[in-house]
Amino acid sequence: VREVFTPDAEWLAPADNATARALDGTHHLVGRDRIVRFLTEEFGTVFVDDVRIDFGGVYADGDTVVVETRLRATLANGGRYDNEYCFVFELDAGRIRRVREYMDTQRGVKCFASAVTA
Repeated sequence: VREVFTPDAEWLAPADNATARALDGTHHLVGRDRIVRFLTEEFGTVFVDDVRIDFGGVYADGDTVVVETRLRATLANGGRYDNEYCFVFELDAGRIRRVREYMDTQRGVKCFASAVTA
């Protein structure tokens, strides 16, 4: 995954989103290494099982690609996550320079609050 990003890549998500809260609070990831750490290490500590990503539409115009997805998974707290996303990828020479991530932040918070209790 490292090679698909430019060294100075950025990933911007809504401030105070549930995933950022569950990690280090950062909604703006700067640099390829930071983004790769999120994707390859941190993501799996939050979304721990039954991870399913379904793709909807994919649209491209020049160096901009828009992707609609739905993420479902079991959270570390045992709750179920189910949210829809829209990603806008800005490319530079075929590599991702910037990702803008959009989701229903209130739905995300509700999912994280839905821990399984015994």
